[in-house]
Amino acid sequence: MLGSEPSLPPGNVPAARDTTRLATAADLVQWAFVPGGDLPAGEWHRAQTVAGLWWTDAPLTAGGYPLTGLTLDQATEMAARLGGRIPTSAEWEWMAGAGLRRFPWGDERPTASRSNLRGLGPGRPNRVRRLAAGRTPHGLWDVAGNVWEWTRAPGRRDGIALLRGGSYNSLPQYASCSYANDVLPDLTSPGIGVRLVRDTPPPAPGPTGDDG
Repeated sequence: MLGSEPSLPPGNVPAARDTTRLATAADLVQWAFVPGGDLPAGEWHRAQTVAGLWWTDAPLTAGGYPLTGLTLDQATEMAARLGGRIPTSAEWEWMAGAGLRRFPWGDERPTASRSNLRGLGPGRPNRVRRLAAGRTPHGLWDVAGNVWEWTRAPGRRDGIALLRGGSYNSLPQYASCSYANDVLPDLTSPGIGVRLVRDTPPPAPGPTGDDG
């Protein structure tokens, strides 16, 4: 659960209401491909085939720290500006555990070398890409802990969204690949961030330097 997360902690990046300005301020997005496969039925979804997708290799950041404080609608708007979208909860669960792993790195319990969770970190968001032991087999960072990640629940009719992955203030069990926290989509928190997904390969980087 979200728990009693404090007001914005030192080092964290507050969300701007202007998502155009926020997207401009965001650090360069890096993408990683995760092959698709068959996801077994779970508490939050039916059995389904998940396509191969391109994911940001870490939550969106500014200055190296997760961008937080966005509602789901704001996160969706910023995702579109950065060339991606918010994943479904089932897509996220496949990315995190492929229907096989208890945690993104495997079945071993979280430790301070793998994830920033309650009792295992500084009590606030860390810079991303610090805990290499916590990466998924496809190289995605910070999937468990640090900040929750918005996902959509298209099968639900009550308007509820699902948060995935746990945050710096979450108990270790909330970082499992199958756990989800159902919340209202207008919730904001210093413990909720954004990871994007794409259905098609990202554009090739543009040329650098002076052509002249």
